[in-house]
Amino acid sequence: MVADTAVDRAKAQAKATQAKAWAAAAAVPDPEVPCVTVADLGILRSVEIADDGAAVAKVTPTYSGCPATLAIELSIETALREAGFEARVERVLSPAWTTEWIGEEAREKLREYGIAPPVEASGSIRSLFGETTVACPRCGSTDTERVSEFGSTPCKAHYRCSACLEPFDYFKCI
Repeated sequence: MVADTAVDRAKAQAKATQAKAWAAAAAVPDPEVPCVTVADLGILRSVEIADDGAAVAKVTPTYSGCPATLAIELSIETALREAGFEARVERVLSPAWTTEWIGEEAREKLREYGIAPPVEASGSIRSLFGETTVACPRCGSTDTERVSEFGSTPCKAHYRCSACLEPFDYFKCI
């Protein structure tokens, strides 16, 4: 019975340590979209405690050429070290990141920040060419038009709302 209690305590301690590591890494803001964290975007896949005691964060970049990937990895490593862990970050490329990994709470954070969250392409034949109905994050109108395929970062397109006349970024659906 005493052994079971010691084992239970050890499991609880391991779980608490893993949760602390996750919380530290998950709080890292995305450097290009600071209103959301790497966990909000689904970039942070997991944080595990290795046999050597190091916190190992697994990260999937939004796309293989994302210029922020190294900054994200270094920020996660720094956050883990500041939380008292030896840290490693492993890049995981499969399965590839998808905008489906962005949760509803993160989508709302994007809207509040002025970025339209990703939506699926319409059912028209032109959807092969990226036709989407994007609602303005400011006024909610769907009377919008794409101004440029690339916005402030390669993963966003630049749109304009015809109703409120405001420009905004749209986080592209991947």
